[in-house]
Amino acid sequence: MEPTVHDAPDADRYEIRDGDRLLGLAAYQRRGETVVFTHTEIDPDSEGSGLGGKLVRAALDDVRGRGGSVVPQCSFVRGWIERHPEYGDLVARDS
Repeated sequence: MEPTVHDAPDADRYEIRDGDRLLGLAAYQRRGETVVFTHTEIDPDSEGSGLGGKLVRAALDDVRGRGGSVVPQCSFVRGWIERHPEYGDLVARDS
């Protein structure tokens, strides 16, 4: 089964799951239309498998689809955006 990403607003995070198993999360704080990513975590058994990138890409695509912007406080999210400049337009200009 392919891991899936979804927004879990009650928990203030995006989650990547394989069925019921939580594989990783990208925690955030919402400030209106801006999503401040504060922390990213991947299950240690899944590190190096590309799940972190899949999680961040899906989260950013969701923010884009909602017309929002991001503040990448989390170093993982910030680094991912630097490596994928096509997502740079999502970064809030005052961040």
